[in-house]
Amino acid sequence: MKNLKYLIVGILFGIIFVKAEILSWFRIHEMFRLQSFFMYGIIGTAIIVSMLSIFIIKKFNIKTFSGEDIVIEDKESNKGQIYGGLIFGIGWAITGSCPGPLYAQIGAGFLVVGVVYLSAVFGTWCYGYVKNKLPH
Repeated sequence: MKNLKYLIVGILFGIIFVKAEILSWFRIHEMFRLQSFFMYGIIGTAIIVSMLSIFIIKKFNIKTFSGEDIVIEDKESNKGQIYGGLIFGIGWAITGSCPGPLYAQIGAGFLVVGVVYLSAVFGTWCYGYVKNKLPH
């Protein structure tokens, strides 16, 4: 029962994704074919909201609901992030799905996305298996 709030927020988030057409395969392909600003506008808005949220959290030393400090550590950049981003983008363009909307697409009845889900799980498992063998 203590995780019920996450289920409710997830359902609401999924409904918003469906109503806003964020999970539409056609909208995603419009974005990658540079035919529409719609998805870029949504992504840009998310980036701005995230930046403002992090600024406010740091500026006012906001804590979690349980009173713990929120620690946002600096990230180091490396070439792997570029390669990973390219692979992610190619997969997103081909399948019309990424991890966020994936569950909403399945929930909306696009059951063929189950193949994408299973592929993502398998890819994650493969990466975990070879992660320590890859160059840094």
